Amino acid sequence: MRKKTLANLLFMIPILTASAQSGYSLELNIKTQPTEKITIHETGIGLTFFKNIDTKNKITNTFKYKNIGVDYSLENYDLQNSLNQYNGFENDFKLSHQLSGTTKLNIEINPMVNFENNLGISDVSILGGLETSHSFNNSNTISIGVKRMALFGKPEILPTFSFYHQISPNAFIEAGFPNSTFSYSNNARNSFSLTNSFNGNFYNLDKPEVLDHLNAATKVSFSQMTSALEYERNMDSNWFVSLKGGYEFNKKYNLTNSSGDSKLNFNSTNGYIFNIGIKYKH
Repeated sequence: MRKKTLANLLFMIPILTASAQSGYSLELNIKTQPTEKITIHETGIGLTFFKNIDTKNKITNTFKYKNIGVDYSLENYDLQNSLNQYNGFENDFKLSHQLSGTTKLNIEINPMVNFENNLGISDVSILGGLETSHSFNNSNTISIGVKRMALFGKPEILPTFSFYHQISPNAFIEAGFPNSTFSYSNNARNSFSLTNSFNGNFYNLDKPEVLDHLNAATKVSFSQMTSALEYERNMDSNWFVSLKGGYEFNKKYNLTNSSGDSKLNFNSTNGYIFNIGIKYKH
């Protein structure tokens, strides 16, 4: 009963928000990350609703589901038959409030549920934070904030910052942490982007993995820095297709305890990624 109630609440949040929205988008992504020892396949779907409440306030709500499958190339590996699939649901709610003509406050609440196969109340985590942005003029904006995120494979309170500069009507650059982007559009239908991002997550195991008489693991964690080139094509007024290829650095896949301390390092090597996405926007 507890699992059913939790699942219903997570699904109801975006549905309740949708009734007052002025627009929405639906996105599907399929990503492959092959490395020398381990290949990770990731499938994700996201539904976003957004609305300008008035001239000062805007809300955005995104509900996502992600499935990760892991293929091991190691022979006689004892854990590979159990540690091969992870699931995650999250609801990312953002409120943007215009404090003045040049300053904006962004509030983010991000509950998520990450688990191996069986879902429980202990799998729920609450992330999110605050960010303030200030525009010096129409071309330059700086943002700073603090958020609870899982970029390095466990929940941590981390600073965020970025500097946005509009180079021309067709190009902009945004440099900062955890994301940086350079984007250029040669026409209304094509967009090219160079991105660099830190990203990661953690998933609860159904039961502890006993490694030896002193160590047992209750979670798995993923983290990496990704540099990529992305091409997005606007097929018509509503449909978008994207292709993304790049390389992941400092890639980690570990078994950890409840505090996020590593108990087993899979020694996942750096490797390439390839992502195909399709989006419907209304």
